[in-house]
Amino acid sequence: MSNQLPTIGVTMGDPAGIGSEVIVKSYPTLVEKATVVVIGDASVLADAADRFAPSLTVHRVDSPTEADADPEVLPVIDLDNVSTHQYGELSQANGEASLEYIQRAIELAQAGEIDGMTTAPINKQATRMAGSKYAGHTGMLADYTDTEDYSMMLIEDDLTVTHVSTHIPLREACSQLTVDDVASTITVTDEALHDLNIDNPSIAVAGLNPHASDGGLLGDEEAEIIEPAVERVAETGVDVTGPHSPDTVYVRAAAGEFDCVVSMYHDQGHIPIKMLGFTGSDDAVSGVNVTIGLPIVRTSVDHGTAFDIAGEGVASEQSMIDAVATAVELVQ
Repeated sequence: MSNQLPTIGVTMGDPAGIGSEVIVKSYPTLVEKATVVVIGDASVLADAADRFAPSLTVHRVDSPTEADADPEVLPVIDLDNVSTHQYGELSQANGEASLEYIQRAIELAQAGEIDGMTTAPINKQATRMAGSKYAGHTGMLADYTDTEDYSMMLIEDDLTVTHVSTHIPLREACSQLTVDDVASTITVTDEALHDLNIDNPSIAVAGLNPHASDGGLLGDEEAEIIEPAVERVAETGVDVTGPHSPDTVYVRAAAGEFDCVVSMYHDQGHIPIKMLGFTGSDDAVSGVNVTIGLPIVRTSVDHGTAFDIAGEGVASEQSMIDAVATAVELVQ
């Protein structure tokens, strides 16, 4: 690359969602920190540019090396896999297309042709219709990179969380909890915080039950699973404590007492993050999703396809800006 900026591949996400919109709206800001190449469908992106960023020109490229950090020219590796396009429409074809964008980006990252990847949102119903066995990006990324120990990290200003489990039913999240899984999540969390230039990270581990079981009155998972995992990792030198009461630990972390909270399941970690990052209006959504533990850098927006507002021009691009900036930070 002529400008020495990190090269970040951005996947377009579900063609019917807001991915194309947030990409074209954010692009002039993204190229201040990175050379960005989009992996998607050029016709969909050109339509989004006409609607939401009329000064932007979509340019097809065959390789990331052809991309340049020009704020007025959006380079696209065009998979040309969208025959008809309608915003807000759930379809198998769109699910297939979005999976192909992810697969190509993983291949480019593994080959060293891009330094990292940032993903726009996919629709889980559409990808299931397309035959995918994955509940989202995370499992697919882990399988394609042969990664066993990984976790979802969410970052929103003063609060960072990771998860022992994510897209599984709550009943399974509780019944499948193990010492090894909790310990592994703590370990990859510590490694990721160091990658984010936090020299001596402090990690809090949330309990599973109310009040972290209140000394065993409200469950035994804390004593039998979480405490042994915390002790195992603490013995390696990691600054980790817990289990802490889930109803207060996130407030303590947001106030600066901890650098990250390890959450036991999806909503336990997502709710406090989205309380901070989602203000209730469509033009104010922020936050970053990072898949930690992978051999490649992957970040994502922290919102969905938003079919209900797709094509209306009201989607916020802030999360995409934050996600690419975090990818650059991890690469550097």
